[in-house]
Amino acid sequence: MTSTLCLDSWIRRSSWKKKKKKKKKKKKKKKKKKKKKKKKKKKKKKKKKKKKKKKKKKKKKKKKKKKKKKKEEEEEDGDVEISAGLQRLAGTHPPRFVLRRLVPETRKSTMSSERLCCGWLWRLLIAVLLKLSACRAGPPPPPSDGTDCAARGPASYVLVFTGHWSPQTFPKQYPLFRPPAQWSKLIAVTHNRHFRLWQDGEAASVGVQSFAELGLTVELVKEAKEARKRRAVGAMYRTAGIPNGISHSSTELLMQPRSPLLSLMVKVIPSPDWFVGVDSFSLCERGQWKQEVTLDLQPFDAGTDSGFTFSSPNFPTNPAENITRITSQMPNHPANSFYYPRLQELPPIASIKAIRQNRSPAHQIPMSNHILPNSISPQRFSETPLDCEVSLWSSWGLCLGSCSRGGVRHRTRYILLRPANAGTPCPELEEQAECTQHNCLKRQ
Repeated sequence: MTSTLCLDSWIRRSSWKKKKKKKKKKKKKKKKKKKKKKKKKKKKKKKKKKKKKKKKKKKKKKKKKKKKKKKEEEEEDGDVEISAGLQRLAGTHPPRFVLRRLVPETRKSTMSSERLCCGWLWRLLIAVLLKLSACRAGPPPPPSDGTDCAARGPASYVLVFTGHWSPQTFPKQYPLFRPPAQWSKLIAVTHNRHFRLWQDGEAASVGVQSFAELGLTVELVKEAKEARKRRAVGAMYRTAGIPNGISHSSTELLMQPRSPLLSLMVKVIPSPDWFVGVDSFSLCERGQWKQEVTLDLQPFDAGTDSGFTFSSPNFPTNPAENITRITSQMPNHPANSFYYPRLQELPPIASIKAIRQNRSPAHQIPMSNHILPNSISPQRFSETPLDCEVSLWSSWGLCLGSCSRGGVRHRTRYILLRPANAGTPCPELEEQAECTQHNCLKRQ
């Protein structure tokens, strides 16, 4: 018994010693790791401090250099600008690299402090000389790109949109309800030659498609904002929609010389993808703003929907076609809502009038939409004649009555489009003829 007890106690002690040794080793390892981390952190801090010191030294050097350059420029600017101004007044224009100083180099140090003290006097002299040289030079040169306006300042216009869409001028399939004839909101953009809102004969952009089909302006506004970052667009204007085919809507435009072109769009409601608009019309001519402009508008097809009538369902054109003008015979199909074969040209469905305001832009009173100046009156157009359209004849019916006594058979047709505005009246809708023997109906 004693021997077994001794063995047990010895085994326990040995295992306990081994555990202690393991714990000590772990502690040593942890301490070493901590020391290494501390050393690394110290090294990093030292490196950061050195970098900061170097950056501060570089900044100080740069500041000193800038100060020196500024002093030298201030000393030279006065003499250089005055010499250039005097040479302009004399009628001579030396090259840019030949600009002589008026003060000798020996007196540079003594004159520098005086120039700095009297800087405002030098500026006044320079301004006077430059004005005199500009007066002698004459009017400014013409613009290089051919579209920027050479006018000296901006111009304010009142833009009035007038709808002429009535049952008298466009009687065919004129929409009376669900929805009735109306106009969407007007979108107008002032820009230069580097931007096109839309163009006849070109494919419609995503913004033009969404506006022509659904009347949404989100994509158009995005396109205009992107072009404005490139300085191709000046400003964007909108007016509220018009709930009738014949009515007015107005807004105020501020035209700048750098963006003298005007483009606009108004959707025809209801329609598949039809709109009226103006493409890149210049309000500046020969360096002067125009006083008054009136433009008649015709309908255009955006080329993204294949509908023929005002109320046709959505039928996307795949692939999409280019923007085309709708005429009295194009598209050449009787179902088209604008198909009037008797007319050479469609009457204007709408018009735009831009009237310049003579007041200065700072003292102008802003105009809200649907405010119409008294000088503008709606135009009256002649009524468009609409001829009657009928269907094809139905097949002949059976003969009734005895064939020997002369039985009669009938056929009919119905009206597709009733006449309007002194158009040709409808022909006979029923026709009868004598029976032949093989068409007789025998009574039992």
